[in-house]
Amino acid sequence: MTAVPEYFGSLVFDDRQMKARLSNEVYNSLKKTIDEGSRLDPSVASAVAQAMKDWAVSLGATHFTHWFQPLTGITAEKHDSFIAPAPDGGIIMEFSGKELIKGEPDASSFPSGGLRATFEARGYTAWDPTSYAFIKDKTLCIPTAFCSYSGEALDKKTPLLRSMEALNRQALRILRLFGADGVKCVRSSVGPEQEYFLVDKQLYLRRPDLIYTGRTLFGAKPPKGQEMSDHYFGVIRPRVQAYMKELNEELWKLGILAKTEHNEVAPAQHELAPIFTTTNIAADHNQLTMEIMQKLAEKHGLVCLLHEKPFAGVNGSGRHNNWSIATDTGVNLLSPGDTPHENAQFLLFLCAVIQAVDEYQALLRCAVATAGNDHRLGANEAPPAVVSIFLGDELTAILDSIENGTPYSSAEKSSMKLGVHVLPRFQRDTTDRNRTSPFAFTGNKFEFRMLGSSNSISCANIMLNAAVADVLEKYADELEGSSDFDASLHELIKRSISEHKRIIFNGNGYDDAWIKEATEVRGLLNLRSTADAMPALLEEKNRSMLMHHRIFSESEIRSRYEIMLDNYCKTIVIEARTMSDMASRDILPAIEAYAADLAAAVSAKQSIMPDLPCTYEKSRIRKLSMLVDQIDDAVRVLEDALISLGLVSDVTTQANMIRDEILPDMNLLRAPVDEAETLTAAKYWPFPTYGELLFGV
Repeated sequence: MTAVPEYFGSLVFDDRQMKARLSNEVYNSLKKTIDEGSRLDPSVASAVAQAMKDWAVSLGATHFTHWFQPLTGITAEKHDSFIAPAPDGGIIMEFSGKELIKGEPDASSFPSGGLRATFEARGYTAWDPTSYAFIKDKTLCIPTAFCSYSGEALDKKTPLLRSMEALNRQALRILRLFGADGVKCVRSSVGPEQEYFLVDKQLYLRRPDLIYTGRTLFGAKPPKGQEMSDHYFGVIRPRVQAYMKELNEELWKLGILAKTEHNEVAPAQHELAPIFTTTNIAADHNQLTMEIMQKLAEKHGLVCLLHEKPFAGVNGSGRHNNWSIATDTGVNLLSPGDTPHENAQFLLFLCAVIQAVDEYQALLRCAVATAGNDHRLGANEAPPAVVSIFLGDELTAILDSIENGTPYSSAEKSSMKLGVHVLPRFQRDTTDRNRTSPFAFTGNKFEFRMLGSSNSISCANIMLNAAVADVLEKYADELEGSSDFDASLHELIKRSISEHKRIIFNGNGYDDAWIKEATEVRGLLNLRSTADAMPALLEEKNRSMLMHHRIFSESEIRSRYEIMLDNYCKTIVIEARTMSDMASRDILPAIEAYAADLAAAVSAKQSIMPDLPCTYEKSRIRKLSMLVDQIDDAVRVLEDALISLGLVSDVTTQANMIRDEILPDMNLLRAPVDEAETLTAAKYWPFPTYGELLFGV
């Protein structure tokens, strides 16, 4: 068996390959671009392309592709072979610097929010040298940005890279004030934890709702769910363990730092967590992880569900975005150190994050807004839709002492004594963890817990990077003009705490009293749905900030508003149509067939024993008949609502209609169907049940 260190990154054109295959001059130039964010020297492209091609061909690659992330939320690729005709009738394998740097996909066939018309087809992909190329399915994949002919970003990578540059610029200004002249670059880094469900493929194929929408639109609660807490961190079943083993191997070959695997809370739910890496690379890796998770599941006779809420009544799936910022010299700027109350640099960056989350809470909510995530946020499994920050007792006490001008007495770590001599003693942390917080400080990073399991992490990190960069710019402007840096720094930290402490909450985020306090007393936003959240993207304050830092242009902001709301609307419409189809074509006939057989049984029994009451059959027939009428009425109401929705062209109006009419109508249809499932004999019910799906692996 090959050891992991021997094959880790074997399918990646990483620093090891570049150092071995490039000249010192080319290697040093490319490394300067990667490490310091300096401009790419086009003259190195041909040498890199030749080395990259030779390496890929040696591993069996026959094609290359510019791998990019359009606004569909998934990745895209168009494959071209390395072959070129030779004079003797044979072929040679070629790959030029021009082909490495630039590609030309069709820009009008991807979502553009009005940036591209159908007849305006030209678009460009541009090599991102900061993210390593890799081989997938015998194809050299080159991570790229994607833009239109007129230069607008049509992808998620370009604004993410812009946000990272903005954060770098402003963080360097702050660090210069603290005398950190040796720092050349500041990067945000992310470790995105990925939750998912595994179900049996044969059962999946008998559920049209799972096939078309990724979630179950009907399903009665099974006798057992997650109430016993026996799945969380439980023994991993052999079939799942075999899947996880191969998943790790494939991810490690691609240089993806898959670290942790375990059963999650809900039956059939699991989690994979990687080690931190630079944000744009983490985003690339997470897209690859989701693709490989789904591909490998089929190989094992399973289906990987990445929807945020595939099953009602049990926990849904999120993605915890562990975010931090660090220098190229290895200093984590969010690490408190042993004496955080004396660490002014840490306190300033901490305040910048707190202020950014408070001032741009609506943008952070927008960044995680999807139809799927709307089902999850606010349930007792995920953070509420109200954004708040958990700091813990120690940091909260430090900030309170600064604001109030009182001495801070550092909390001493106590030793954990478990009452058994053979068990080791260890130091207890000064602060507990809070799993109900949307944005929790966890030692040297913030865990943004609101992201949905199927959404690209780029969206949230774009907004987070941009918001923090904006606050750091304000800080730098103020401090650079000060004649007394220490006094101004202290006053700035104190003022920021006072003005933005409303966003700090260390209690139970699931408590209804907190939601009331947050909205009515503290003035925080409670944007419950995507339709509620997305208008914030167009608010003047938010647009101005994003344009000022060159994250988005005006047209790019408006295009994303249109695309995200349009996606929300189309997702719900597909779900509603699927519900109507399943109810009309499968569920109603199944209930009717069972009721008819019950009626036939009554007739047969009473033909022999006329006085036999047949109480069970008649009672069941009456209940089912009433439910059939309710289901039929609900289908008609839903179909009429869909017709009305189709007459509306404005996407904002559509989204509001979906929130206010379509979704309630869908709930009204689901209720009688789920009740009918509990009353219909198993052999008549046309679809696998929740019990079969959740416990069938």
